[in-house]
Amino acid sequence: MLVALTRGVSPSIERCELTHLGRESIDVSVATQQHRSYEECLAGLGCALRALPAEPDMPDCVFVEDIAVVLDELALVTRPGAPSRRAETPGVERALSEYRELEHIRPPGTLDGGDVLVLGRDIFIGLSARTNEDGLSQTRSKLEPLGYSITGVPVSGCLHLKSAVGRVSPDTLLVNRDWVDTRVFGDRRLIEVAPSESRAAGVLPIGDVVIYPSAFKRTRDRLAEAGIETTTVDLSELAKAEAGVTCCSLVFRT
Repeated sequence: MLVALTRGVSPSIERCELTHLGRESIDVSVATQQHRSYEECLAGLGCALRALPAEPDMPDCVFVEDIAVVLDELALVTRPGAPSRRAETPGVERALSEYRELEHIRPPGTLDGGDVLVLGRDIFIGLSARTNEDGLSQTRSKLEPLGYSITGVPVSGCLHLKSAVGRVSPDTLLVNRDWVDTRVFGDRRLIEVAPSESRAAGVLPIGDVVIYPSAFKRTRDRLAEAGIETTTVDLSELAKAEAGVTCCSLVFRT
């Protein structure tokens, strides 16, 4: 069974961390409705929802992906690069402990889940403003003994690695070449985002269907031409907080 762990939209989301976007007013009620529709989409694709409550003193708490990396063998609890987000960890940690053994990133390492792209036994970790070399090193020491290959990937121009590249099928990636050197991904098939849609690489595959932001119509057409089935969600209000479709859930098998 697939579980999708989510967390509600904080009433203080307007105080969220921002790195590459200017601050805009966020309508909390609209963001909450969009998030609810996103959860309904996950449920419609077969996920059992495990929803944690929003926390008023945690502006970014809806972005649960950054707090952990869930693999078949364990859940790696991260140490977010933004200090303001570290208070989000205990609630997610308690929920995941019901499903997995836990490992942890310790100081001085930092790791955001949005920087972790899992492609089978190959794991690519973005070296970004939120994830450092020590976080990469700790992840390597914990996961390579389990048979994973860990590769660090420099990221520039965007918040996380998965802002620049997303998996749309087992052998196909959606990429923005301006933000990441795609040679690191070897001979995998690459689909480039439309030139006018630089933030369009974020995708969330659930089975044979990809959840995709409705805002990026040109890139969605490219996915359709490549035979990728998508279902769209509107996250336009959450996107003002640098959100994408991956960051609002942790999806894993029980």
